[in-house]
Amino acid sequence: MPTHHQIRRLPRLSLKLIGLTLPMAAAAGTACAFFLWSLEAVTSLRFDHPWLLYFLPVAGVLVAWIYHRYGGPSEGGNNLILDRIHDPGGGVPRRMAPLVLLGTLATHLCGGSAGREGTAVQMGGSIAGAVARHFRLEAGELPILLMAGVAAGFGAVFGTPLAGAVFAVEVAVIGRPKLMALPVCLLAAYLGDWTCRAWGAGHTHYHIQEVAEAAQGAFSARALLLGKIALAAVLFGITGLLFSESCHRLSAALKRWIPHPVLRPAAGGAAVISLFFLTGSADYLGLGVWSPDPEAVTLVSLFGSPEIHSWSWAWKFVFTAVTVSSGFKGGEVTPMFFIGAALGNALAGVMGAPPGLFAALGFVAVFAGASNTPLACTLMGIELFGFAYALPIALACFTAFLCSGHTGIYLSQRIGFRKPGWKKSGDSLREARERK
Repeated sequence: MPTHHQIRRLPRLSLKLIGLTLPMAAAAGTACAFFLWSLEAVTSLRFDHPWLLYFLPVAGVLVAWIYHRYGGPSEGGNNLILDRIHDPGGGVPRRMAPLVLLGTLATHLCGGSAGREGTAVQMGGSIAGAVARHFRLEAGELPILLMAGVAAGFGAVFGTPLAGAVFAVEVAVIGRPKLMALPVCLLAAYLGDWTCRAWGAGHTHYHIQEVAEAAQGAFSARALLLGKIALAAVLFGITGLLFSESCHRLSAALKRWIPHPVLRPAAGGAAVISLFFLTGSADYLGLGVWSPDPEAVTLVSLFGSPEIHSWSWAWKFVFTAVTVSSGFKGGEVTPMFFIGAALGNALAGVMGAPPGLFAALGFVAVFAGASNTPLACTLMGIELFGFAYALPIALACFTAFLCSGHTGIYLSQRIGFRKPGWKKSGDSLREARERK
């Protein structure tokens, strides 16, 4: 229970946090705008010069050496942010923001299959940590400002501020959102998104007209559709589990096989190049959101075409697991959007369901399972696809979460809710894995 002194300090503390959140969120939104412009530029450059792929091992080694030489705790990435939310002791280094920005741009310039959420979250957390250090925030205030930084970065980079705010309070502890921080996170997420948009940075829009048509009709048809969605959601959750476990196990294996961290990206980059030759396709390089090739499989094409792509999800899964497990920067989320949307597209072909609808559900549900943030992903789906689809989105996200096992892409998540069948002990996912 809070003491009388703590209760008396709450109004002043709130005003102080609000005052610091405003410039912090604006700075995070500005950083995300610059990041999105830069990411678009390096992606276009890679499309114009496909030979840049052959420099992926070199780029990985260079970035790994910079992190090894100058990164310090920044190597912890998103997990470091979560650790500092739980235990603010060491703070978040200022150099995390420029390092992750440089590392992510290098990854995408040379075709690594990574995301952008990790960059946005770490930039927001790093900026929040710098503000906290400058104004000498107390230990109890720092976690709230860090969550606000996460919200600002996530909301700005995806253009989904409500989901960004809820993600920030939901991701730290599985099943127990830190609701006390929600008002500050909402302020940060919306201000970060507004700032990013004010700078002219755009976001991809997805249109799924067939969903509205599928939602009409007889009750029996709608009930059958919901049954298909529930079955697909189980598979989305299992895919999230497999992706998380694949990344963790491959990362651990690479650490055993290649003890020096600077050399691991060389092996990972070479493996990505080999996968490119094996598939004969560049569709699974980079973010996978768009391509100048109208025949390419991209996130946008998965929503705009009724064509079924049965195995695109599996190839993107492999490309991404190899990239992120070997130490390349950027995160996993946007590739997981691709994996989920492509899996939804494939399942729609098997089940006789609307491909656009199932692509939308897979888009958010695989991430919900792998990140253990079903509420944030439900809200993201509503922000991206519309409130009319709230029921199937919620069904898919929460079912995937319950079916995604006792793992996740963020090992520093604390365990506040034990899923059915959870028999492992430990306060965090990392501890639970270590005590198998």
